[in-house]
Amino acid sequence: MMKLQRVFHMTALLLILPAMAFAQEETITNKPGGGYHFTIEVEHGVTSVKNQSRSSTCWSFSTLSFLESELMRMGKGEYNLSEMYVVRNTYLEKARKYVRMHGSLNFAGGGAFHDVTAVLKTNGLVPESAYPGLIGGSSSHNHGELDAVTKAVCDAVIEHEELSSRWFPAFTAILDAYLGEYPASFEYNGQSFTPTTFTASLGLNADDYVELSSYTHHPFYETFMLEVPDNWDSKQVYNLPIDEMMATIDHALENGYTVAWAADVSEKGFLYRDGVAVVPANGDFTAAKDAPLPQLTISQDIRQEAFDNFETTDDHGMHITGIAKDQNGDKYYIVKNSWGDSNACGGYLYASEAYVRYKTMDVMVHKASVPKKVAKKLGL
Repeated sequence: MMKLQRVFHMTALLLILPAMAFAQEETITNKPGGGYHFTIEVEHGVTSVKNQSRSSTCWSFSTLSFLESELMRMGKGEYNLSEMYVVRNTYLEKARKYVRMHGSLNFAGGGAFHDVTAVLKTNGLVPESAYPGLIGGSSSHNHGELDAVTKAVCDAVIEHEELSSRWFPAFTAILDAYLGEYPASFEYNGQSFTPTTFTASLGLNADDYVELSSYTHHPFYETFMLEVPDNWDSKQVYNLPIDEMMATIDHALENGYTVAWAADVSEKGFLYRDGVAVVPANGDFTAAKDAPLPQLTISQDIRQEAFDNFETTDDHGMHITGIAKDQNGDKYYIVKNSWGDSNACGGYLYASEAYVRYKTMDVMVHKASVPKKVAKKLGL
């Protein structure tokens, strides 16, 4: 386990070394004394593992982890961006739309990758030090009461026949109380910033990022609204055949980019404590905890059926940072999670290629990381 943690902490070196620098040089295990033995093929610069704790804000943690890796790729250095600043701004927009839609919209703590890039575009970003989102000495996020109170207020507002002009300032005050007041200005590394000037210094462009998915109930190579409750803003994603979506993920990782990954984690094969996510062909999930097994072959039809019958659900956002192979030579994706670092892999997991083919809801990538042939089909 100690060796595993050391490997992940070395990733900052990848800013100056080729993406394949550690290929075949570091072999790691997911548990003491045996289990899965992974050889890193590709791994990119990442920031430290965070903990969303008791909040439904994986979408903010995973997308900001992705953007932090983007900043490292761009040579900007290492940043710790504020997840709760993004959450605060998203709650405000979600409340506006929920009330305008008379409650006919999902209002909860969940969200999507594009919620983060929307905040980047309209409100900018701030560092964690400027807006930790922790009040009254709290050391971890617990949004149960926040989510209940904000929804209750919006529902009460909707029940009245006339909409008061006072409801939105009152809603904003709730966010101030639970997350902290808006950081209109702040100090960072000895300089004074506003969210606008800080974001300008980062050089990130929200329009550089696109989301991709793969489902047959919409035409391929077009955009569609992914029909999941957390897509509260009804944003569009690009639709690709599964083979091309997987090829795009690989192309991104093999060319210096990382990938934001939304997936179903309610499966028996999502063995986070053991540091793996697998789809054993024989269905033996107990044995799959201890050693790699042959994986189920995932076709486009199998994937679609699981989405259509609600077997695949929109559960969690994570961050794919590299590629590894197990002792049998089978491909896995290195995944950074946001549940702290207490599992067998220091907060990471290894998702088999079959699991990613099967249980991916959608991914976010930089447009430049999409293969040219695929980008042309999508009109990018």
